[in-house]
Amino acid sequence: MTARSTLFVLVGAFLVLFLASLLLGRYPQPYWMPISLLIDDPLARRLVLNLRLPRVLTACLLGASLSGAGSVLQMIFRNPLVEPGFLGVSQGAAFGAAVSILFLGGGPLAIEATATVFAGLGLFLSHLLARRIRYGGWTLRLVLAGIAVAALFSAGLGLLKYLADPLTELPAIVFWILGALWGITWQDVLYIAPMVAPALLVIYLMRWRLNLLSLPDEIAFSLGTAPGRERTLLLGAAVVAVAAVVSVAGVVGWVGLIVPHISRRLVGADAQGAVPVSIVSGAIFALACDNLARALIAGEIPLGILTSLFGAGLFLLLLTRKAPRLG
Repeated sequence: MTARSTLFVLVGAFLVLFLASLLLGRYPQPYWMPISLLIDDPLARRLVLNLRLPRVLTACLLGASLSGAGSVLQMIFRNPLVEPGFLGVSQGAAFGAAVSILFLGGGPLAIEATATVFAGLGLFLSHLLARRIRYGGWTLRLVLAGIAVAALFSAGLGLLKYLADPLTELPAIVFWILGALWGITWQDVLYIAPMVAPALLVIYLMRWRLNLLSLPDEIAFSLGTAPGRERTLLLGAAVVAVAAVVSVAGVVGWVGLIVPHISRRLVGADAQGAVPVSIVSGAIFALACDNLARALIAGEIPLGILTSLFGAGLFLLLLTRKAPRLG
């Protein structure tokens, strides 16, 4: 099956899952809402339009952003183990959310704002530190800088958890770190969509350049690219998308790592086909996990637990098989 045919099949599966997700839940009974109920029951219509629809949209944006960013990072750094938290973005967002919960009252907008600011700060510090390191090439320096910045934010988060009130603030921080979409509203969708949509558009339009940017700088430059400028643009788009969704959903792991692997297994390592397949597959993966999180049991399972569970299982499965080369 060609990359285009695979993409069409995935888009069709995504549309079916999207519509089914609006009817999936525990009202009026587990696990399905009859379509006829939407016509007769005003409460059912309000539940679908005001609760389920914004949550489903956010889950799609979350999965698409994480997987699209993961594809970009893995291609640029020529490293199949890179994911969106690699440059300190996710760790910075978690630290920012903890700062908001402890010192700014923990309101939704405050958490989103501080998480976004510190996620961007994580990228800025990684880039700044990489410019100061004198060892190795640019890719290696950015790798080392990202590891250091992520460790610093993780240490800061640990300190904030130690200082938090164990009865109120600490549970809020821990639950946010686990990742969840239970409190998503239209306000959250309107907050992240203007940042996620342009970022994903940049990634999609520049996907064919990733094949060149995965080459050494000298070769990429000789083929007509501006490696530094184009890498910065793609990295910036990836970080903006990830920072936006993490600020409202918390830290959701493994999506940005495992989905690009699966996408390359489906259509090959050519970024022209792998990137759009990864974006759509990420939306499907995150939406399916969120459906299980909210409908499997009476209480809600944190989304990050399910994505880690299924992601780690798929990763172990892929480790036993030969994968296509990057770039």
